[in-house]
Amino acid sequence: MASSSIRNPGAEAKKGAADRREARIPPIGLAGTLNVPESAHALVAFAHGSGSSRFSPRNTLVAEALNAQGVATLLFDLLTQEEESDRQNVFDIPLLAERLLDAVRWLEGEPQVNRLPLGLFGASTGAAAALVAAAQLGDRVGAIVSRGGRPDLAGAALDRVGAPTLLIVGGVDYSVIDLNRQALARLPGPKALEIVPGASHLFPEPGAIEAVIDHATRWFERYLQSNSARAASHRT
Repeated sequence: MASSSIRNPGAEAKKGAADRREARIPPIGLAGTLNVPESAHALVAFAHGSGSSRFSPRNTLVAEALNAQGVATLLFDLLTQEEESDRQNVFDIPLLAERLLDAVRWLEGEPQVNRLPLGLFGASTGAAAALVAAAQLGDRVGAIVSRGGRPDLAGAALDRVGAPTLLIVGGVDYSVIDLNRQALARLPGPKALEIVPGASHLFPEPGAIEAVIDHATRWFERYLQSNSARAASHRT
């Protein structure tokens, strides 16, 4: 299926507002939303977790914060509605990683963003998909952030992820903390683990998602800015 993107109609966007475009990502036409702020200097693609979609309220909050800092974002569905009905697909990390790779390939063909440094943001099982995809994309990925993720599910790909990786975990998500610590030890590149005190797996507590946003935006700002030259070199 050919890709398509539809610019939202309406009055001229106010300065600093994101240019919102709805897309169908080939080859199967996964639905996505690309937001590109004026003078965007980086791009982050999101991989949502099990039982979620491009409308995830938590990922949307993170994406909006990144947009406000001049970072373009892509939120998209990793599975079709039919595929979501089969719970096995939700935990099929190779499948989810391939869908994320499809999205990155689509972004490579979008002149508005294809020269921007690329980051990946994964939540829950989407974090494992982001790490598997990053292992294949190599230097094209400048930074990765995992929120409440299961990086352990990335398996052998963990040993090949060179991109700077931040793992964010809730302070009372005890079993996931242990899994993240084990995964952190295997990552060969720059890495960090941030534990949000008092937060559970979905970060619903007051101030928890704000802490996630703060950690994530700082990480992307630090590493995607420093990788601007690398991304430009990659494209040429």
